[in-house]
Amino acid sequence: MIERQRLIKRLVWPCVLALYACGGGGSAEGPKPAANSPAPADAPAPYSLPDDLDIAGLVYDPFYSVPDGFFVDERATTSTSYTIHHVMDDAGNFEVCSDDLATAEAWEAADNASRSVQGYYVGAHETERYFEFIRELAYTDDVGNVTSPTSPGYARVFKCSNTSRDGVDRSARSGFAGTLNSAPLSAGDVRVFAEYLWQFAFFPYRHKKVLDSLGASSAATLDRTLVLAFAISQGTGRCDRIEVVNWAFRADRATGRVDQAFELVHAFDARLENGSPMLCDAGSSTAAD
Repeated sequence: MIERQRLIKRLVWPCVLALYACGGGGSAEGPKPAANSPAPADAPAPYSLPDDLDIAGLVYDPFYSVPDGFFVDERATTSTSYTIHHVMDDAGNFEVCSDDLATAEAWEAADNASRSVQGYYVGAHETERYFEFIRELAYTDDVGNVTSPTSPGYARVFKCSNTSRDGVDRSARSGFAGTLNSAPLSAGDVRVFAEYLWQFAFFPYRHKKVLDSLGASSAATLDRTLVLAFAISQGTGRCDRIEVVNWAFRADRATGRVDQAFELVHAFDARLENGSPMLCDAGSSTAAD
C-alpha cells in the first residue's frame, strides 16, 4: 500500500493545478509548468506521486479502487446486483436534463421501452442532482443476477438547475464537460461532479484506479484533478504498461462552465508475479533486478 509520507522524487502538481496551460503529450518525468502561468490562489501543497512500485501495488490491488473520502454513490450499498444508467439524448452523446418531473418521467419511460432488457416501474426518487426512476429488470438465467429473477435498475435524469451536460461528447476526455448551475458554485460541487463522472467513465483496461483527487482554486475558477492509473496489456508474456494520467476539470465560477483535460504525466512497465507487483525494464517482459 502507499506510504503517503515517503519522500517521492516526481512532483506533478504544476500541471495538476495548471493543466490547461501545460504542453500536451507528457513524458516519463511529467509535463513542465507553462512559463507565465501563475499558480492559483489557495493552491494546496505540491503533490508527489507515489513511487513506481507503490503505484503498481495499487493498480493490481483487487481491494483498492479509489482513495479515502472519494465520492460514493448512494446506491453502492444495494445488497443485490443492480444497474445505473443515465437517460441520453437521441444521438447518445450526452445525458439529458430537466427540472420537470413529468418530463423526466416521460423520457425515462421512452428510454425503458427502447432497451433490450425492460423493467416494470417501481417508483421514483430524487436528489438535488437528479431524478431517479426505479425498475425491476428481468434477466434470463445466464445474464445478470443469476441468483434472483429480477434485479433493480436505476435510470437517472439530471436536474438542469444543478447539472447540464447538453452539448457534451461523452466519448471525449478533453474539452467541454458541462455546466454546473448551483449557485453559488462551490469547490465541493466541482469535486462531486468530477468524482461522480468517474464511476460512469469507460476505460478499456482491466485495471483502472484513482490514486488521488486534488482541488485548487483561483478568483475565477475552481479546479478538481483526478490522478488516475491504468495497467495496459502489451501482449502475452510481456509486462503491462502502467500509465498515470491527470484528468482535470476547471469550472468557471461566474458561468458554471466546466472544461476538462486529460494528460499523461508518467509511465513505466510492471507485472504481477505470484500475487506481487514487480517493476520491469522498459519494453522487457522480465522483471527488473
